[in-house]
Amino acid sequence: MTQSLMGKVAVVTGGASGIGLASAESMMAEGALVVIVDRDETALAALQETYGDAVITLPTDLLDTESCAALIPRILEKTKVIDIFHSNAGLYVGGDLVDAENDAIDRMLNLNINVVMKNVRDVLPHMIERGVGDILVTSSLAGHYPTPWEPVYASSKWAINCFVQTVRRQVCKQGIRVGSVSPGPVITSLLSDWPVEKLDEAKRSGSLMDASEVAEALLFMVTRPRHVTIRDIVIMPSQFDL
Repeated sequence: MTQSLMGKVAVVTGGASGIGLASAESMMAEGALVVIVDRDETALAALQETYGDAVITLPTDLLDTESCAALIPRILEKTKVIDIFHSNAGLYVGGDLVDAENDAIDRMLNLNINVVMKNVRDVLPHMIERGVGDILVTSSLAGHYPTPWEPVYASSKWAINCFVQTVRRQVCKQGIRVGSVSPGPVITSLLSDWPVEKLDEAKRSGSLMDASEVAEALLFMVTRPRHVTIRDIVIMPSQFDL
């Protein structure tokens, strides 16, 4: 490793598993102090024990309005600065729209869209004051293609792709880079809601990626020279065909 993020402070929401954990581990390996935000206190405790002073773990339910609003101030109390903010926490609702429960739709749209917007809005004043910062958002290949087996989830990612691109245009002249990574199918707990036949087909054909491969793309984004912005990356298994 090159220690390219030595002295940097990175925050990863939904960082106790999946893409979030892979992102946190890749940035730690490059020297960053990583604040891992997640609601899974047991997983956070295990990560704190494993990584020690390389991480700060912050149990937080981002769907709780007060906890969400307090997130950035709580982090800055501990770290004083935030150089990288990776908005990764998300939920998945797949299958036919008529089978989706209203409460599940509300929770997913709240976390996948509203919480992302609120977190980014809250961290921007700090980054703008410093004149530097990187904001990463985990989107999805589903945000680029009207995926028929996940209309609710795909719609949330289409919305967040628009958010990323419009905010990037607002803050790019203030030294802030904003970009998204849009993975195809990744081996994480989100796939547990996939239709069984779709998941079996993907496993048989080798159409799944490891979370670490997405983390490599995220690390590439934040380690470019400051005059270079990777606006968005679509990354998918070579055998995956929509």
